[in-house]
This record gives sequence, C-alpha cells and structure tokens, in this order.
Amino acid sequence: MSVFTRSQGDREALLLPELASLTAHHRANSEGYERILASLGIAPDATFGSIADLPWLPVRMFKTHDLKSVPDSEVFKTLTSSGTTGAGASRIYLDKEAAGAQTKQLGATLQEVLGGERLPMLMVDTIGIIKNRRSFSARGAGVLGMANFGRKHTYVLDENDEPDVEAVKKFLAEYGDKPFLIFGFTFMVWLYLYEVARDNGLDLSNGILIHSGGWKKLIDRAVDNTEFRRRFKEDTGLTRIHNYYGMIEQIGTVFLEGPSGNSLYCPDFADVVIRNPETWEEQPVGEPGVIEVVSTLPKSYPGHVLLTEDLGVYNGIDDGDWPGKHFSVLGRLPKAEARGCSDTFSGAAA
Repeated sequence: MSVFTRSQGDREALLLPELASLTAHHRANSEGYERILASLGIAPDATFGSIADLPWLPVRMFKTHDLKSVPDSEVFKTLTSSGTTGAGASRIYLDKEAAGAQTKQLGATLQEVLGGERLPMLMVDTIGIIKNRRSFSARGAGVLGMANFGRKHTYVLDENDEPDVEAVKKFLAEYGDKPFLIFGFTFMVWLYLYEVARDNGLDLSNGILIHSGGWKKLIDRAVDNTEFRRRFKEDTGLTRIHNYYGMIEQIGTVFLEGPSGNSLYCPDFADVVIRNPETWEEQPVGEPGVIEVVSTLPKSYPGHVLLTEDLGVYNGIDDGDWPGKHFSVLGRLPKAEARGCSDTFSGAAA
C-alpha cells in the first residue's frame, strides 16, 4: 500500500477535516495549547477554509512549554531533542497509541523505496552511538529508529570512529549482489562511505541509501544534493538515493526525496505549507519561505501544524515523481529571524 497517492486537491479535502478535529481535540485536552489559541483570538468554534488557514505553533514552543494532550499517567514515552541553539530541548509526549502509529507510518513511508522485506543494512555510524542509552542523542535515536528497517547490521565506523574498510568489504562480499539498505547522516555518508568506497573501488550499485541531516557540513567541500548524487553514481554505482526531512517534534512523519532526486514529497497523511516570512501568506511555487509541516499523526501532543525554523521552496504541485506538493529545504532561517517568528508568539502565550 503506497502512502504517496494523493493529489493536492484530494489531500486538502481529506486531511482538512481531520486536522480541524485534531485542533479541537488538542484544545480540549491541552490547557497550554488552548491558552495559546485563545490568546491569538482563535474562537473555539472557528472553521478553517484550507490547510493553510489552520493555526500553527512555532516548533520552538516545545522547547519552552510543556505541551501534551494526554494525562501524565498515559505518557508511554517522552522524546527529547538536543537544541543546537542552546534554547533547551524539545519534549514530546507519546502515549502507547501514538508511539505505535509513528513507527507504523514511518515504516509505510520508507516501504515506498525499500519494498516489503527487511534488507541487510550498512549503518554509516559507530555502534557506540546507540550503546550509551543515557546520553541518547538525536543522532542515536535516528540510527536506532532506522535499524528496525534492516537486518544483519554492519557499522561502517569502528569504536574509534575510524572507517572499518574490512567490515564494509565483508558486508558487500556477502550481501552486495542483491538490494541492501544504507543509512546515515548526510555528512557522515559523504566522509565515511563515499570517500572510502571511491578510494577502495567498492561497488554499491545494489544499495538503497536513506540519508538525512542537511548539507551545512558539506558546504566547504562544495557538495550539494546534485553533486552528491552524481559522484555516488559515477564512482560507486549507487543510484537509489533518498534524502528525507523530518523532526522529532513531528516524529513518524518524514518527507521523502523522490526517485529522480532534488524534491521532497509528502506522505498521504501529511502536507507542507511554505509561508512568506513578512505576511505569513502561502507562497507560490518557486518563491522561498518558511516551512510549515502538517501531519495527522500527533494526537498525544499538539504538534500537528508546526512552523519550522527552516527555509524552503515549492518546486511544483502534482507534477513530480509522486502526487502532491514537492519542495526543497534551502537551509535554516537566520537565528534572529527564527527567534522573531516565535517571539511574536511567546508574547501571546505568556
């Protein structure tokens, strides 16, 4: 069952009532969320004409406010993100049902490119990242979350964070003649897999690479998405490459790069809105703005409509590899601007 099937018109028609009722659900069950919406002048019986009309929360609110829509006794798992800006960590509360739903929908999304069976898996990381559960980082959580989708896991880095070329060669000798999964964060995949594979003449042509984490650390190497894909193809034979965009504040929802590259797509239960940072109106195709992510998954906390601190642009609507809007992430908002987005809000919410 593909989760990349809905045209934009269908998505809008099917998701809007669900998202509007989620908004009402969170108002009724989260005192903090109700206070925020009331202070913004949004009436409890407000109606919304489109997904873009729904009230959004700045993602930063989860760093400064405890927002949940389930009683404490039903909290099954609390996720924390490490804030790089020093603003503290986001706290995301999941009940049992929400935890199950996010795992299931992440699986359904990735199945689009991985197929139905668990594949042998190369992890472009060190096993040390998941050994220390106490100091679990967002990176560790990402690695652990993705490990579920593979088997016969082999780590590309040894305990000292050095590439373990022999381990990779052994893995490829055993599994490299059939499809296998590769997962890692973008800059690590480049430094520790691409460069090692190129220098050692390794054949990755049966691999399917899933990677995330942005391009910032590769700027000094002049590597963008197009170059990343071209070099992997030319030097290692790897062509099935899928970047994804997601965040812990909307856990389980990932926006996945289509087969032809350079555009991210929304699964059927999610959507994206690109907003003009001056007027907050939705931008037309080709005009950059602030990314808002929308998902029907967050039921245990009010994270269904979130304004991120990232800049993005629509590349098209219903004219790409899969239906719906497709977009690119252009980078982080400048710090001051990001803070401005959420300060206008915090004033209202205080």
